Amino acid sequence: MIFESHAHYEDRKFDSDRVELLSMMKKKNIGTIINVGTTLELSRASIDLAHEYDFIYAAVGVHPGDIECLEETPDGLEQLRAMAESEKKVVAIGEIGLDFYWEKDEAVRERQRYWFLQQLDLARQVDLPVIIHSRDANEETYNIMKEAAAQGTHGVIHCYSGSPEMAEQYVKLGYYIGIGGVVTFKNGKKLKETAKRVPLENILVETDAPYMAPEPFRGERNDSTFLPYVIKQISELREMTVDEVMEVTRENGRRLFNITADDRRA
Repeated sequence: MIFESHAHYEDRKFDSDRVELLSMMKKKNIGTIINVGTTLELSRASIDLAHEYDFIYAAVGVHPGDIECLEETPDGLEQLRAMAESEKKVVAIGEIGLDFYWEKDEAVRERQRYWFLQQLDLARQVDLPVIIHSRDANEETYNIMKEAAAQGTHGVIHCYSGSPEMAEQYVKLGYYIGIGGVVTFKNGKKLKETAKRVPLENILVETDAPYMAPEPFRGERNDSTFLPYVIKQISELREMTVDEVMEVTRENGRRLFNITADDRRA
């Protein structure tokens, strides 16, 4: 069975067929899904899905592009804390981080940094791993996560987009590298090299559904049933069998998110 380490099934793009799609996951060899929140509201929706499906677990957090929901909610951070502490199926704080791709205003970037650090601190307090988003902010994210590792933080760099050399540095700090559909793209040369060089014991596979579908579905709505294409590409790059990659990445996910093979927490 495949461990899906990052998806967004609360997204409105799944409104028309969410129940049908999720109900067929086990038949499609998808054993576990981490559903990742990006706002306060969507973090709660992620928890709701985790209660509805025994194979789904939730991450709660606020994406750097959605920090307004924390700024406009006086107790927003405490709401995240309450979710993390009271809900047994919450297994991570995320998706948190920095996104400078669209945001050029330095004042807004500074606010992103502030809420990133606040949520990293929350993760340490509730003793949960983090799911890190970093876009056009590779060096700064790495420096922050280096300091976080020194304070005991563990987690995954989701949808990894940096250099293979930086990925190796993240691994030395104890982090996992999230690899998704981009590894199948013709122009995904950096990620292909990363997938070859990083120890398999530090790789998680992910879709970021409904985004970033692999070839030959690029541009379509993504979902976890496309993960075999990611696994196949990694296996070819590493000259391993598909089953070996599937098994090791599954155990990696269980280890990071503290999910045992027979764990079905209500």
